[in-house]
Amino acid sequence: MSDAIVRIRRAAPADRTRLGEMAGKLVRMHHGFDRDRFLWLDNVEEGYGRWLVRESARDQALVLVAERGDGAIVGYLYATSEGISWEDLRGPCGYLHDLWIEDDARRAGAATALIESACAHFKERGLPRVVLMTASRNGGAHAAFAKLGFRDTMIEMTRELGEDT
Repeated sequence: MSDAIVRIRRAAPADRTRLGEMAGKLVRMHHGFDRDRFLWLDNVEEGYGRWLVRESARDQALVLVAERGDGAIVGYLYATSEGISWEDLRGPCGYLHDLWIEDDARRAGAATALIESACAHFKERGLPRVVLMTASRNGGAHAAFAKLGFRDTMIEMTRELGEDT
């Protein structure tokens, strides 16, 4: 059994449960960073997995999975082709929404392979760039994205509107 990532492929309906499991971990990680800012839903795995499979059928969406040599899915990427966004002052781009790599597959090339596959996809579609957001408390992701050529362009800030504000 090889630990090497041997294949990046588009997600299929049969991947729904596995996509949901990984997406649930992504939701829990972000919620742990900031419980007020990041969404929490009960049974998030089922809904997120179903939604990712539905998204994978849309022409503007891209859902990829990374498989090890033994066929195990160890990561996924969800991205979309976006047009001009006046609210974000951003031109057309590929927008990377989700990237998850299982702990035992990190630093083995899965994230790089997923991102490079997505970048190639968007370049083929004539998009000039790929944009993403990452949680401010996720320093490991910041470093990994910078190593792949991403640069800081925006900082999201949040203010809660409680009774005292």
